[in-house]
Amino acid sequence: MNEKKTAERGYHHGDLRDALIRAADDLMAEKGLEGFTLRETARRAGVSPAAPSHHFGGSPGLLTEVAALGYRELARRLVAASETGSPADRLKAQGVAYVRFALDFPGRFHLMFRHDLLVKEQLSLEQATGQAWDALEKTVLAIRGQSEGAELDAEGEAMLIGIWSTAHGFAHLTLDKKLARIAECDSDDDMLENLFPAIIDTLWVKKLG
Repeated sequence: MNEKKTAERGYHHGDLRDALIRAADDLMAEKGLEGFTLRETARRAGVSPAAPSHHFGGSPGLLTEVAALGYRELARRLVAASETGSPADRLKAQGVAYVRFALDFPGRFHLMFRHDLLVKEQLSLEQATGQAWDALEKTVLAIRGQSEGAELDAEGEAMLIGIWSTAHGFAHLTLDKKLARIAECDSDDDMLENLFPAIIDTLWVKKLG
């Protein structure tokens, strides 16, 4: 009997799905999004080449689950960063947490915003994206002096998008090593702990103060 078939039969359904998601995530962590293939994912999980398509319907379904994994981890970090300090402190901590996530998981980070590769209506992705967005929204509400359950008005939405865009752009510039040429920082950690909070202060906190 084929060795991979035998290994595949040893999995429970949920275990096999999780194993394939972990294998795909590990593969992209090592080789980037461009290095992902269903065949290599299956090989790493020790199952037949057809297993990923059988369980996820092809690359988009599997990649969407990896992207959801990324959003859940991002949401966890954003929530943790918002647990102490003033609203301004929370905003800076969340900005740093966002960029830190990108540096820790570049494969996931690049995938999460490649909507051409994902199944956007997949429930797991919608829920995980909402968790991350909600964590930032609560901080914006606090900065604007609104209760946690309030609804952002147009100005608040613009602020939320602006803050996200600032963190997202800084993350890409840091990943691409673009800032090393223009910023007097010794390392990515230095930029994260000093330069980026100063940018948030300049663009958002001081204007609101």
